[in-house]
Amino acid sequence: MSGQTQRLNVVPTVTMLGVVKARLVGATRGHALLKKKSDALTVQFRQILKKIVSTKESMGDIMKTSSFALTEAKYVAGDNIKHVVLENVKEASLRVRSRQENVAGVKLPKFDYTANADATKNDLTGLARGGQQVQQCRAAYIKAIEVLVELASLQTSFLTLDEAIKTTNRRVNALENVVKPRLENTISYIKGELDELEREDFFRLKKIQGYKKREIERQMLQQNNSKLDTNLPLRKGLSYNSAHNLLSVGDKDEDIIF
Repeated sequence: MSGQTQRLNVVPTVTMLGVVKARLVGATRGHALLKKKSDALTVQFRQILKKIVSTKESMGDIMKTSSFALTEAKYVAGDNIKHVVLENVKEASLRVRSRQENVAGVKLPKFDYTANADATKNDLTGLARGGQQVQQCRAAYIKAIEVLVELASLQTSFLTLDEAIKTTNRRVNALENVVKPRLENTISYIKGELDELEREDFFRLKKIQGYKKREIERQMLQQNNSKLDTNLPLRKGLSYNSAHNLLSVGDKDEDIIF
C-alpha cells in the first residue's frame, strides 16, 4: 500500500481534521523522543562493548596468573591442599548481588560483589607449609572472580541493550515510514474533500443567486407590463373606469330599436 491509498478510513470533516493533526503532532514528538533514546542507547551500547573487549583481554592474563599461583600452592603445600581448603571453608568470602540501572528508560541488570572478611579471619590453611603461596593463590582467584562478575554484568547489559535498541529502532522506523506518512496522507485527503465541498457550496450559492436574480427580473418585467396595460386608456384621454363604463352601458340603451 503506497501513495494516497495509504491513509486512515475517516469521515472528511473539520473536527476529524483537527484530530488527525493532533495525532500527527504527537507522532512527530514521539518520533523525535524515540530517536534521541535510540542515540543514547547506542552510545551506551558502544561504551559497554569497549569495556567488554578490554575486560576479556585482561581476563586471559588474570586467569593465567591464578592458574600459575594454584600450581605453586600445590607444589609447595602438597596435592592434598585442595581437601584442606574445602574442609576449612564455612561460608563464601565473596557474595554477588544484583541491581538495576536505568539508562534512557531501559533497566539494565548490574552485578556487584561484596567481600566477607569474617569468612577468612580464622583461616589457618597452609600453616605448616606453603601458607604464603596459598594466600597468593587465594588473592589471585578472588581477583579472577571479581573480573568474572564484572564481565557477567557487562555481557548481560550488552544483551539487554541490544534488544532495547532493536525494539526502539523498529518503533522509530514504524513512526517514520508508516504512521507519519499515513497521517499526512489522511490530512491531505481531508483537506481535498473539504475544498471540494466548499467549491460545491460556492457553486450552489451562485446557482441560487442566479435563480433569484432571474426571478426578480421576471417579476419586475411583469410589474412593468401591468403598469403599461393600466396606463393605456389614459393616453387616449379617458380614464380606465370610463373606458370600462362605455363598454358596459351599451346593453342598457332603450332607444335603439331593431
